[in-house]
Amino acid sequence: MASVRDRLSDARGQAFIGREEEVDGFARALAGDPRSPFAFYLVGPGGIGKSTLLRRLADRARAAGRSLLELDGRFVSRDPADFERAAAPFLDVPGTVLLVDSFEHCQWLEGWLWQRFLPRAADDALVVLAGRLAPQPQWTADPAWAGLLDVRELRPFSEDQARALLTTARVLPELRERVLRFAGGNPLALSLAAAARASDWSREDVWAPSADVLRTLLSGLIGEVPTAAHRRALEVAAQAYSTSEELLASVLPDEDAHALFGWLRGLPFMESTHRGLHPHDAARETLAADLRWRAPNGFVAMRQRLAEEYLRQLREAPEERVWTVTDELFHVFREGEIVARTRTWSREDEVHDRPLRPDDLDVVLRMAEETEGPASAELVRYWARRQPQAFSVYRLVGTGRVVAFTARLALPAPADPEDLATDPVVAAAWAYTEATAPVSPGEHIGVSRFTVYPERYQVPSRVIDLSSSRAQAESARARGRAYGFAVWRDAEAWAARVRGSLTDTGARPRVGDHTYGVFGVDWRHVPVETWLRHFIAATAVPVRAGPSGVSRSGFDQAVREALGHWRDPRAFAACALLRARLAADLADPVEELRTLLREAVEDLARDPRSARAKEALTAGFLSGAPTQEAAARRMGLPYGTYRRHVRQGLDLLCEALWHRELHGPG
Repeated sequence: MASVRDRLSDARGQAFIGREEEVDGFARALAGDPRSPFAFYLVGPGGIGKSTLLRRLADRARAAGRSLLELDGRFVSRDPADFERAAAPFLDVPGTVLLVDSFEHCQWLEGWLWQRFLPRAADDALVVLAGRLAPQPQWTADPAWAGLLDVRELRPFSEDQARALLTTARVLPELRERVLRFAGGNPLALSLAAAARASDWSREDVWAPSADVLRTLLSGLIGEVPTAAHRRALEVAAQAYSTSEELLASVLPDEDAHALFGWLRGLPFMESTHRGLHPHDAARETLAADLRWRAPNGFVAMRQRLAEEYLRQLREAPEERVWTVTDELFHVFREGEIVARTRTWSREDEVHDRPLRPDDLDVVLRMAEETEGPASAELVRYWARRQPQAFSVYRLVGTGRVVAFTARLALPAPADPEDLATDPVVAAAWAYTEATAPVSPGEHIGVSRFTVYPERYQVPSRVIDLSSSRAQAESARARGRAYGFAVWRDAEAWAARVRGSLTDTGARPRVGDHTYGVFGVDWRHVPVETWLRHFIAATAVPVRAGPSGVSRSGFDQAVREALGHWRDPRAFAACALLRARLAADLADPVEELRTLLREAVEDLARDPRSARAKEALTAGFLSGAPTQEAAARRMGLPYGTYRRHVRQGLDLLCEALWHRELHGPG
């Protein structure tokens, strides 16, 4: 009897479509053709079929009797030594074939691979890299690699190949033309379309490669999910940077997280990574947009649940994971104005940070002198001697080259006279504390004193992302931290970037030829978690108000937000509707706005045609029902019918309140 592996290989071979040139070129290399390349690089966007092709090449390598190593870039750590340990047979065993999927997730290794790793390959070894990003030009243009490297950009399927895929997927013949018009030759779109039911293709759709098309496709595929619990699991995956089974269990405590995670994992647009599940890049954004449109209150509620879970992890996660929790928290609110101004999530300068080592000091001092001058370099030397543990050195993952450093000082009260006499910036920070709220003995201040990245000096970058995440995590964990300060040379630009999150102290101390801005927050007045909650509330639903009030679309969203926060006094007190004109003259805005909303909902019952809509809003938002599904059960209605009444009620409520916004009460 054939092994499971052989049966899977046979099934993949029968289902495999196209890519003849890529498969044939690899087969010649397996056969030892001296003219064949040693390295194959497959590049293309998400969903173009790179992983499917890679699995086919793996089957061919096994059939040829080759030793096979398969790595996934999503599981590769930042340390090149880990990659080398995992791929050790490639260097020692002749004829080994190394396949690396999702290479874009470890693109920082590229320079190291070409320069240090691949040249040491064992005899007759082959390597195939597959990723979304093309290789760096210096390798494709290098004459030494010209005969050894074959770069193939995977294209969409031809019409014949697309038809063959739909035939293999057993799409009904009468539906194939519509699917082809809709999906074209994109393998992911074809696979998703093939998974749709016949009823999903009742309209005449014309395919075009845009986000709108994928949104329509996703809406058709996930419009009817097995249960309400599955719908909530999708809401998690649409907003979280990565979705693990543990995250599902924490955010959806009453559900079977194991079963939901398995279901999510099997969806055709989900990718499995070392930290959890990611929808394909385009799918994530379109899925989130679809959920925001289809269930705006649920979208906001899920965002708040994720925020609460990340805040819990910030308090309880192991030390080495805390800064990644901050990153994930801000990713959920990345559309917010403050987050967008200060964070990048850039992968162009992928770096990792390590503590300062003695042999790093000369490089760090040279960077400081080149960017900030000799006076600043002397201060770096001073602080490296007094607080070496405060320094982080940032290296490019691919080459190990030091490109940046930061220093986050912890300074106990009372201030050290030598520090005050030596560093004007630290002296300015202490002077601000004395003028506002002095620091007591036993407390201390934190100062992000240096952020030196010569190639991207003090502009938003991955270095600043990582340093800020660590600073916020340290502040959340530190006992007795009274203030946190950040220091930037381009004071006016950073004053605009951090507006709403840090206070400009007004201090502009001078070091050498340059002046610096000092920005801070009193953690005793606003604890870190409260600060983060305010930060989140300020960015959750950006409704812009002008002299004549908010726009209609912004106003409607603000009404939905207020109802979504009805049972959370803190969130309701920060809701955007309080900035609308209808709340401007209220003596007690929060309580009177609650009264106004309740009365407006009650008024819907005056028209018998909207009585059920009023009951749905009351059950879903104003009563104690824990979820929208529970509210539907309380009303004795199918969930779809209940949601129809909710939508009607929201439309009528927004219309009535908008009239009041424009014309006042009466």
